Amino acid sequence: MDSHGQNEQRVVWTVVGTDIGPLLLAATQDGLVNVVFHASDAVRGKTLDRLASRLGTEPVEAPDSPLLAEAIRQFEAYFAGTRRDFDLPLDWSLISGFNRQVLRELASGVPYGSVVGYGDLAGRVGQPRAAQAVGVAMGSNPLPVVVPCHRVVESDGGIGGFGGGLETKRKLLALEGVLPEPLF
Repeated sequence: MDSHGQNEQRVVWTVVGTDIGPLLLAATQDGLVNVVFHASDAVRGKTLDRLASRLGTEPVEAPDSPLLAEAIRQFEAYFAGTRRDFDLPLDWSLISGFNRQVLRELASGVPYGSVVGYGDLAGRVGQPRAAQAVGVAMGSNPLPVVVPCHRVVESDGGIGGFGGGLETKRKLLALEGVLPEPLF
């Protein structure tokens, strides 16, 4: 608690090396709050500034933090091919409204090794004409890989877009064994 009797928000972060490049992982006491692709120095700086602004506290680099330890273990197992699902507490505070609703449906309803179309996902949340809005939600996903936006593809079989880059999306789908002809 701080001097005013309030629980002070703590944000810890680290960078982990993966088969798709360095990922920045950030967590609060509520859970994993952010996963960021291509965590170069410049990307890290921008991400940490944004997190400080959004969460009201300066993130602290803490690779040995208990808040991050299990996330690191699960990412390592996922990329080693020994874990199919992430079982982590998630802090959804960086996203709200329709985008949060879509991402929660994606996290719970599209398992490892499968894909879903943007329009299909829109239908699952009761907005069948909101395929484009689902694309926006995927682009604003603060927890990629864990909340698997790489599993959302175009209805005609195209791979669709991806914040981490199309090559990263292809690698994640290949890792999960999703290799339908139209995607590659």
